[in-house]
Amino acid sequence: MTSLQVDHSGQLANPLDILEAMFQANEWPFERSDDEELIVETTGGWCDYRMLFVWREDMHAFYYTCTFDLKIPGDRRKGVVELLALINEKMWMGHFDLCSESGSPTYRHTIPTRGMGGFSVEQLEDLMDIALAECERFYPAFQFLLWGGYKPEEAVQAALLDCQGEA
Repeated sequence: MTSLQVDHSGQLANPLDILEAMFQANEWPFERSDDEELIVETTGGWCDYRMLFVWREDMHAFYYTCTFDLKIPGDRRKGVVELLALINEKMWMGHFDLCSESGSPTYRHTIPTRGMGGFSVEQLEDLMDIALAECERFYPAFQFLLWGGYKPEEAVQAALLDCQGEA
């Protein structure tokens, strides 16, 4: 297991360094503007996602988001806000909100890192997997609400419907 350890000054090493190495190894296009921010885009089963990772050493925090490639029309935002509240009740880790800048649903999570010995590759992979899985899990709810005419409660129920057997 590879991990980022505490450096000689007692500070946790930058987890973006290991993410950058992971993305390079997998030949994923990414952008790293500085030591505190890294952006990668990936394709899911429903849409494209933009993942933002932010390392705040001064706050002892690692923050990341996964934004849908889906713009919410202004007249539909009230219903989406209701939908987000219902979705967030079903979440165990992280939460969804509506990005005020882009108008897109966004999964968000922050991890406090004070006292941590380091991040492992597996931990960072798990964080990305969880974010993408939750986005894929709830993407249909937004579709049902926006274009299917469902009410927020119906949209969540329809998105979480587990199919049995084979077709």
